[in-house]
Amino acid sequence: MPTRILPAGTDPDAVRSLVTLLSQLPDAEPQPPLGDSTQLVDALARLAAESVDELPEVVVVHERIGPVPALELIREVALRFPAVGVILVTTDASPGLFAAAMDSGARGLVALPLSYEELANRVQAVAQWSTGVRRHLGHGADVSGGAGGTVVTVSGAKGGVGATLTAVQLALAAQASGRPTALVDLDLQTGDVASYLDVQFRRSVADLAAITDVSPRVLADAVFRHDTGLALLLAPGEGERGEEVTDRAARQIISALRSRYEVVVVDCGAQLGGANAAAVETADTAVLVTTPDVIAVRAAKRTVRMWDRLQIRKAEETTVVVNRHTRTADIQPPLIRRITGTALARTTVPAHFRELQAVVDAGRLHDLDSRSTVKQALWSLAGELGLVKTAEGTHRGGGRVRGDRVRGDRGAAGFRRRKE
Repeated sequence: MPTRILPAGTDPDAVRSLVTLLSQLPDAEPQPPLGDSTQLVDALARLAAESVDELPEVVVVHERIGPVPALELIREVALRFPAVGVILVTTDASPGLFAAAMDSGARGLVALPLSYEELANRVQAVAQWSTGVRRHLGHGADVSGGAGGTVVTVSGAKGGVGATLTAVQLALAAQASGRPTALVDLDLQTGDVASYLDVQFRRSVADLAAITDVSPRVLADAVFRHDTGLALLLAPGEGERGEEVTDRAARQIISALRSRYEVVVVDCGAQLGGANAAAVETADTAVLVTTPDVIAVRAAKRTVRMWDRLQIRKAEETTVVVNRHTRTADIQPPLIRRITGTALARTTVPAHFRELQAVVDAGRLHDLDSRSTVKQALWSLAGELGLVKTAEGTHRGGGRVRGDRVRGDRGAAGFRRRKE
């Protein structure tokens, strides 16, 4: 059977030379080259959705690829598509880069200028490794490899609109339906997930910020296992430590969580920083919570426009959820949709704070009565967003869910440049 090889790089001349050499390899079947990291991950996700057998055995990544740097891209591919072997083509064949590439999940490194013999040997070895992995995975393991878990971010149009309440209940609904779920608090200075769930903790997301390879063991050490079964990765107790969590660290942490949990819910708070910008940028679904009042709706519109300017997320790729909704309010959901230009969740959350007050004051939001109309609405929202599992499978809801893909560094980098 021929070896399917998918080359990727942004330099047309370099990629053309690579494809020419690949086509000369015995039993090789080079695929049409892809020009950037987003195209590559999108293509792999589409193939993985059909079957793991549709994936190429080998992906060859040229060092000049973007917008995601080569090593970061390799880590993403290795985490999401474990049956695909990745080879890095680079001018720097130093031991340091070799070690970094292997740590990122590459199966080989080929130095430029290309040597036919070296390329042939490496492709053959990686193809054999990939075939062996697939043979092993075929014996009862469920490995689509591709998309990994679903990532949903929850942001507030402004403080106090109920973003954390929404994030916690979405995560609880997903976990209760039988889907292993992680809840991440990226409201790095003022995160309250721990307070809402009565948690005393030592480790936080900041403890992972400086780690270049978030292995399963490292991740397990940082995650707090809640009584409900939720895996919690909490904001640091010392707010100033939030600055340690960069956009790159956030991407790596969320990617590691995505590879281990079916659902990852990220509370991004109401303040934009590099870390939560990266989370919103790479999420499958981005939820923006607002209340039906003038100040909050203006803030929602301002947030959506800022995300668009910074190339974090387009308005039509954002799902607005209306909290504290009443039928007598002057501002109704259709008007909010027109003002913000976003998608709008069909589910609205009623303004019944009295149902919440006792559990919020006690820090026991997970004990909210099932008869609560607020809880019922938020768990219905979880179903609408495709986060809960039913007997027929997982709901795919009305939220604007984007395909699994790496978006690149544009949005978070844009935020970072403006901050500097």
